[in-house]
Amino acid sequence: MPVQRLNHAVLYVRDVDRSVAFYTEALGFRVQVSMPGRAAFLQAEGSTNDHDLGLFAIGDGAGASQAGRSTVGLYHLAWEVDTLAELARIRGVLLENGALVGASDHGTTKALYAHDPDGIEFEVSWLVPADLIPADVEMKTQPLDLDAEIAHYGAETFGGIGVSVPAAR
Repeated sequence: MPVQRLNHAVLYVRDVDRSVAFYTEALGFRVQVSMPGRAAFLQAEGSTNDHDLGLFAIGDGAGASQAGRSTVGLYHLAWEVDTLAELARIRGVLLENGALVGASDHGTTKALYAHDPDGIEFEVSWLVPADLIPADVEMKTQPLDLDAEIAHYGAETFGGIGVSVPAAR
């Protein structure tokens, strides 16, 4: 049987405790296992994985990643949210933390881009429900007007599934 999905990501960070604080506040991860100052394993709220994100400290002297600038490497990780209301909430948290670096409408996804405390880029996205994607949709990258998307799809519409239903919150 072929690969089904990404199970977890592991990042090297300068200060694991600082990164844990960021990922728990900004994205709502919860700590499953912690080795203070050394490593942590975090789980996303709705996940059944034992962890979705591993963080390993390598110290304050670590240089910035050069992936995409002068070396090959990972561009970003993308985390999915259920509703546009949650995407809007996360946008606010990312703005408060000075972490938001972009917001794009890709046609089938509505995406925020941010940097964690070490400058590692990540995406938080909402997927347009499959039954609401027009047949002529094109992949694109345009500025995201999140308020307009909420007005169009509804703040509590579940994304990324075959049928659009209101989120149970």
